[in-house]
Amino acid sequence: MVGFNLIQWLVAAYIIDVMYGVREAPRESYPQLYRIVEGICSRTGLKMPRVMIASLPVPNAFAYGSPIAGTRVAVTEALLSTLEEEEVEAVIGHELGHIKHRDVQVMMFASVLPAIFYYIGYSLMLSSWYRGGREEEQGPSAALLGFLFMAVYWVLTMLVLHLSRLREYYADRFSAENVPDGARKLMEALAKIVAFTGRLRPHLASEGARVGSFKALFISDPDTADRDLAYLRRYMRDQELVRQILSKRITTADRIAELFSTHPNIVKRLRALQELAKIAYV
Repeated sequence: MVGFNLIQWLVAAYIIDVMYGVREAPRESYPQLYRIVEGICSRTGLKMPRVMIASLPVPNAFAYGSPIAGTRVAVTEALLSTLEEEEVEAVIGHELGHIKHRDVQVMMFASVLPAIFYYIGYSLMLSSWYRGGREEEQGPSAALLGFLFMAVYWVLTMLVLHLSRLREYYADRFSAENVPDGARKLMEALAKIVAFTGRLRPHLASEGARVGSFKALFISDPDTADRDLAYLRRYMRDQELVRQILSKRITTADRIAELFSTHPNIVKRLRALQELAKIAYV
């Protein structure tokens, strides 16, 4: 089981490249993108990652890699066409924060323990079913033990999701601290990403599996894009988009949905950035 997770981690970068149509960005075609990445890397002492372009219809970005593939930062063409350059800089700062904090490795190792409990629990339950009445005493006990292992797996999975959300906050803070006026820029970038993704959702049915497979990597979860903003039919000023989201009340349903998400609730996330920026969107 551990070996499988390790192999998956080592080759995941190549799988992502194929699934998302990721290619290396030619420097001559994307000079501003390289300038942004190099500038943040220079300020933070990070080794320059490979800069990639993903052919996805949603505005998003992600950091990924392995010891074999090296570190990579990918942005979608939709992100570059949707955001202003300063907002792209804040998004890149967030993704480089994931690299700085080694979040790909952290989450890979964190996911190993739940996988082990799931495998053992599933095996015990399967074994008890196969035994049937032949080992009446061992069968029920194996089933009960399997159920307990599955319960532990569920708890650990929820903890891993919580850890993933924390890593998103840490990456947001990294961008806020290492990009000039980064908190404000990232707030406006996230608001735009959420709004445009929400508006695109009805047209993304055919892309659902492809977009969702590695959504934990994205700066914003496309499955939880704020649907209340999907009604937008005209361009709004950046500050108005942020204000729209910040004014939303977090419902019980929102809190429950967040428990099962790899990313923080967008309202809570923007409020945390607002604290860092000390900006009053009123």
